Amino acid sequence: MTIIKICGLTNLEDARCAADAGADMLGLIFYEKSARHVTVEQAAAIVTALQSTLIRPLPRFVGVFVNEPLAGVRAAIEAVGLDLVQLHGDESFDQVRALGEQAYKAIRPETMMQARAQAQVYARVGHRRPENPDLLVDAYHPQRYGGTGRTADLSLARDLSRRYRLLLAGGLTPETVGDAVSQVRPWGVDVSSGVEQKKGIKDHDRVRAFIQAVQESDRQLHQAAGQVPVREIAQG
Repeated sequence: MTIIKICGLTNLEDARCAADAGADMLGLIFYEKSARHVTVEQAAAIVTALQSTLIRPLPRFVGVFVNEPLAGVRAAIEAVGLDLVQLHGDESFDQVRALGEQAYKAIRPETMMQARAQAQVYARVGHRRPENPDLLVDAYHPQRYGGTGRTADLSLARDLSRRYRLLLAGGLTPETVGDAVSQVRPWGVDVSSGVEQKKGIKDHDRVRAFIQAVQESDRQLHQAAGQVPVREIAQG
């Protein structure tokens, strides 16, 4: 099955909607320049509320950081109870490695050559568990660190997904994610702006539609291969 991450969550209602709809990962952005920024205190309140009220297995909570000092990242992990850390800035190999197996790097390559070179550096940091991504690929932008709504280069992503557990981001929407899953076969997909009614506020119908589109694409791919999707086995 394709792992689904709903990112840029800023409030409990949106986070609960994503979790109830079947998201596997919930992303909380700790970058102050982002329109989807949350404080450590806000994030901790969201996580605590979900942990105390959700019946279904909890999604994993992902903290998104941009050029944050390691001490700040570690403090947020402890205070919020983050399961994973996504480094979305200009972090070095050593910074990613210092955070251990729960950290992975987001890259925004402009060319295939850049993508392969960056993936070779970052995707093999440490010994990650098979349930964690090797790296995230976002759409290229020369100045901004994500959340642009630009569409990622699917041919580039498809090349990397053959080698790595790839989390695909960049311009995905309920209307386009099914085709992206079919083309790229990523380990997972990541959406933020594509399911918003305005910056920082999710459209709950679009969140559900996005997740349903991924699940439907998974079903079609598995049926074509004569297999039963893992989600259907678990639910059956």
